[in-house]
Amino acid sequence: MSYARPNLLVMVDPLAAEARRLRTVELLSAREIRRRLGIGKDRLSALLRDVPPPEWTKRPNAKDELRTRAVELREAGRSVPGIAVELGVAKSTAYRWVRHLPLDPDPEAEARRREHTHQMSEARWARHRAARDTAEADAHARAAEEVGPVSSRDLLIVGATLYWCEGTKSKPWRRDDRVVVVNSDVRLLDIFLRFLASCGIDRSAPSYRLSIHESADVEAAARWWQAALGLPADRFRRPTLKRHRPKTVRYNTGEGYHGCLIIDVPGSRELYWRIEGVVAALGGGAEGVGSAEGEALG
Repeated sequence: MSYARPNLLVMVDPLAAEARRLRTVELLSAREIRRRLGIGKDRLSALLRDVPPPEWTKRPNAKDELRTRAVELREAGRSVPGIAVELGVAKSTAYRWVRHLPLDPDPEAEARRREHTHQMSEARWARHRAARDTAEADAHARAAEEVGPVSSRDLLIVGATLYWCEGTKSKPWRRDDRVVVVNSDVRLLDIFLRFLASCGIDRSAPSYRLSIHESADVEAAARWWQAALGLPADRFRRPTLKRHRPKTVRYNTGEGYHGCLIIDVPGSRELYWRIEGVVAALGGGAEGVGSAEGEALG
């Protein structure tokens, strides 16, 4: 025969026994028991830890009807933002009420919601985009008028500066006077090829090589560069493939990704020196470049 183990707190603390009697026999509320015994909330909570409150103290919540309505709306397929708007509550409140009821996946309904969101966004921003596009086109037109016809001198200055920003350069500890530029911007590379043409170097002279992720369509990318810049296919060398890392978040993917193009001009030592001289002249004097490198090498 087994007996229920008596509560040790009740056995040794008469106050605990009285608090439990008031709760279970007289069915008093916590406030009434505290007033009767003259104790605080924490003390009473410890004394009544295992004693449930009487039913009459469980007063209805003012938002119980809203919560019930939120569940009904969720079961009808409404979104959390929609429920929040209809019931006039915060999104966080609506989510807390219905988070146990995830929406069933419905591809058609999801497509409709996306289309609706897209249409709302277009309606909101269409006028702004039109004004922005007009202002951008005007700015481009004014800039083109300011530039005017491009002379050979302009190409020399722009091409040399462009190369000094994007091309490979000799170091005092490693002489490599060879013109090699790498970039992914087709307009920038077109300017550089025009600069080479102004220096007497045709587009069939350099060799070309892609630097591209191995997950891309390498052959399609090569064809894209050839068509965009008018490059001969027989001047393309084996591409340099970058290892694909699935954990890396990349945005340069899809059909618009063509990798970087490497332009390598053979026998270009004197051209490199010329670029070096132009940059030195723009920087305040051609003498500084050679002398500074010479001192470092010496």
